[in-house]
Amino acid sequence: MLRALASTDHPLLAHIIPIRRCNLACTYCNEFDDFSQPVPTETMFQRVDKLAELGTSVITISGGEPLLHPELDAIISRIRKNGTISGLITNGYLLVAERIQRLNQAGLEWLQISIDNVAPDDVSKKSLKVLDKKLQLLAEHAEFHVNINSVVGGGVHNPQDALVIGKRALELGFSSTIGIIHDGQGQLQPLGDEERRIYHEMKSMEKRSFTRVNAFQDNIALGRPNQWRCRAGARYLYICENGLVHYCSQQRGYPAIPLENYSVADIRREFVTEKSCAPHCTVSCVHQVSIFDSWRAPQHPAPEPVESNTNQLVRIE
Repeated sequence: MLRALASTDHPLLAHIIPIRRCNLACTYCNEFDDFSQPVPTETMFQRVDKLAELGTSVITISGGEPLLHPELDAIISRIRKNGTISGLITNGYLLVAERIQRLNQAGLEWLQISIDNVAPDDVSKKSLKVLDKKLQLLAEHAEFHVNINSVVGGGVHNPQDALVIGKRALELGFSSTIGIIHDGQGQLQPLGDEERRIYHEMKSMEKRSFTRVNAFQDNIALGRPNQWRCRAGARYLYICENGLVHYCSQQRGYPAIPLENYSVADIRREFVTEKSCAPHCTVSCVHQVSIFDSWRAPQHPAPEPVESNTNQLVRIE
């Protein structure tokens, strides 16, 4: 944290994608396909090493479903070898005792599973009914921190399910958080009255964290814009399976610079670049990272992007 305050020339958090394919197809998700091959392990090593060279504090592996990558353990080990904190976001379906023990051995430090409902439905198969045995295995074998994130919004049919999921997570010794999810086009949808009630009850169950010291999600729940300085492209990097740096999972297409070419000059430029999507952003990890620098470096509007047929910026308006 002291290093983060002393210098803004390095990323605090990077999300890196080793495979875009997923074994599920949740209707609100725009971050997966059903055909992509794993990124070659040596290529992933090069990307991890480059992030370490940039001074990245935390690397979180996401997807798609990252457990589909056959050499995921080696990638995690490479992150830890560079002295970087390692995290993993997974749907949990592929977890078995032996797999969890391999994650322990690789040096994984935290894992998050988002569970959307108690019973699977047409929106999401990430249900407590399906995953509870996986959670029990994590409670028995995991040496890393486990967080269970339940959600409201984005077409989730029964918001009360979030309370059941959160209480089960705490019962198993995990931490529990609540998130507000976007719809299938990455759009913010304000919460209804019952969803807001569940949201606030869940927040009261959370341990103190960044989600408790800022009002980002509280405003999102009401459909209100947030006025803040988004540091995506600087303090937060999203590296897709093609090795390009993007603002985040919902803003793929800019700056779309290959990670191998990304420099401190790029970080400095994006640090002071205003993002037009920021007021209605639902990406909480970017909120949390950006709060470190909320008090400094006013931003200015980005220059008009050059038209491109290959890189389309997905806007949340």
